[in-house]
Amino acid sequence: MASVLSQSLLDKCRERAPIYDRENRFCQEDFDALKAAGYLKLALPKEYGGPGLTLAQLSRETRLLAMYAPATALCINMHNYWVGMAADLLRGGDKSCEWILKEAAAGEIFAAGHAEHGNDIPGLLSTTKAERVDGGYKITGRKSFGSLTPVWTRMGGHSMDTSDPKAPKIVHFFVPRGTPGVTIKDTWDVMGMRATRSDDTVLDGAFVPDKYIARVIPAGVAGVDMFVLGFFTWGLVGFANVYYALAMRVREVIVEQLKTKTAIALTRPMIYHPEIQHGIAEITMDIETMGPHVEAIANDWSEGRIGPDWFLRLVAMKHRTVESAFRVVDRALDLSGGFGMFKKSELERLFRDCRAGRFHPANPLLTHEIVGKISLGINPDEQPRWG
Repeated sequence: MASVLSQSLLDKCRERAPIYDRENRFCQEDFDALKAAGYLKLALPKEYGGPGLTLAQLSRETRLLAMYAPATALCINMHNYWVGMAADLLRGGDKSCEWILKEAAAGEIFAAGHAEHGNDIPGLLSTTKAERVDGGYKITGRKSFGSLTPVWTRMGGHSMDTSDPKAPKIVHFFVPRGTPGVTIKDTWDVMGMRATRSDDTVLDGAFVPDKYIARVIPAGVAGVDMFVLGFFTWGLVGFANVYYALAMRVREVIVEQLKTKTAIALTRPMIYHPEIQHGIAEITMDIETMGPHVEAIANDWSEGRIGPDWFLRLVAMKHRTVESAFRVVDRALDLSGGFGMFKKSELERLFRDCRAGRFHPANPLLTHEIVGKISLGINPDEQPRWG
């Protein structure tokens, strides 16, 4: 199918991106235009009014949008990964999250509530408390980095039921906006990806009925099923595509700048300087390794090639893509000279936006722990011991 991202829509998103960043304002106009174009329904199966794009297909749309407005692409990825996960479950014969598809088709907006202070293993452990009550759960805790704060109507998150200390459970829930006990705190004033508007959400005994409880499973990796693996995969592949696209945009910007950049000791533009050529070569080689890795993971998931090492492969791909993107933007800033430090430079904003990638799950600490343990045949849930 033809992309819903018209050139005029993309150009407007790029035009607004520095304004959102400067004013620390949510990308509301982008969101409205993308919603009207059908971007938020791309993962919906055809029977629910969408085109039914697979992860591999939607990844390319995310990447295209991120070339023009990375923060906008990042925050809407939160909605798309819930819808995509539910669609994949349905394709596999699991109707437990079919309601997500129905509500997304009706216009509900899904956000993510996984990040918590003091928890570096989001989704698998939680500092948020879940208490079983008649008809559902009471949820108490504080979530951050959720994105889409001004517009979400359903926040998907996780919490922990420790009523049996020997067998803690992770409770995956979706809380409707306006639920008593749900308060949004104005906390978003950060270095980069400012247009995502990811304010904190406080849950103070918020009641979530059973119909919005997606899973109650063992804590840790032991409880990972296709629901958990699905939202992790859709989320992390989306993240990777945002930073892959950001790196490609950085190359476009720096190459165009260098074509007109001059130096007093040179008779031709700086592109003829051997070290400038070396720097651009390093940037291009990093980008060339990112694309096939991201595409391979998205295609393997979409085509069902998922083995016991999937979690390892997934977090490794996200980590390597983000690290490569940061090398690209850092090198580009060096090549640009002092101009790259000025706020009017797009490179300055992209540098800050790119740094946020290291905070997204899985962060470098968790990535290395997961990859190391699985590679060594150690249970990922095993705690480290010293002495």
